Amino acid sequence: MKTIWARFNSTLPPVEAEKILIAGCGTFAPYPMALANPDVPITALDLSERSLQRARWHCLLHGRRNVTFRSGDISLPDVISDRFGLIDSYGVLHHLTDPLAGLKVLARHLVPGGILRIMLYSRYARREEESIRRAFRALGIHSSDTARHLFRKAKPGSRLANFLAASDEASTASGLADALLHPCVHTYRVDELLEMITQAGLEPLLFAHRGALEKPAEEIIRLRVLEKERQSPGNFVLYLGNKGKPASADYGDSFIVLNPCLVSSVSCFTFGTVRIPPRTGSDNPALNGRIRSFLRRFVTPVRRSDLTGDEVEMAAFFKRLLFLVEYR
Repeated sequence: MKTIWARFNSTLPPVEAEKILIAGCGTFAPYPMALANPDVPITALDLSERSLQRARWHCLLHGRRNVTFRSGDISLPDVISDRFGLIDSYGVLHHLTDPLAGLKVLARHLVPGGILRIMLYSRYARREEESIRRAFRALGIHSSDTARHLFRKAKPGSRLANFLAASDEASTASGLADALLHPCVHTYRVDELLEMITQAGLEPLLFAHRGALEKPAEEIIRLRVLEKERQSPGNFVLYLGNKGKPASADYGDSFIVLNPCLVSSVSCFTFGTVRIPPRTGSDNPALNGRIRSFLRRFVTPVRRSDLTGDEVEMAAFFKRLLFLVEYR
């Protein structure tokens, strides 16, 4: 979380901000979050006791003890009692009866300068799924087993067969249920999404879906153009911030340090090419020996003023990808 905080605040988080909430954690998300943030208290919230139980076992089996599990509905204002520097709610709000109410609740639980990551369904990215989902509901299909039976019988080239071939979600029962069988689904055009964000007292900091432009204003323009053609780059993934930024101070020269999650990936004992899954809208480059050697310089903080012009430019590239962190 320190990397995310510094990315948008240019400082390391204060002590009161070093808490994470996963709002709608599912069965697996708490484990990688705890792995990446071993010293940060994490609250994992989900409506399903069954999902919480599986998520708890994942953490226990891998020795992750910094997660507290809670059952509850994120749209209810009294379910969450703390404030957090980072809230992650990926693929959750669009399943609430009132997504705006849920977003407002989450916004109230951010500390000043806090960051909220969300994923919401795009109207045009979900056209096929919504067509199939409506057909399933009309036919009274509510179980994953029945849906998967229909997929197995689908003729090549049919809508069902094409969806099965293109969708990662359809490969598992839980993914299929979430994509096609959920009783409540909201989809958004970009301006509808922005209106909801504004009403919640938040602002876009970074769009992080595939191909997104770095500057939010430019990405919004690009999305509007796509939507005029009834197209979409995929579902919306973005980082949001509240209006209450923490008080900034001039600490002189800034420091640049490697994202702690990547220390083992750039180790001198790592051989071959390493690939890191993207966390922003851009694909990450393969980490070959030359790149890893450059990144290893930042295992301990390096003053920006000690870098050459070319090194500053290269560091800026890796900061955008969240490989490096700059702070004052």
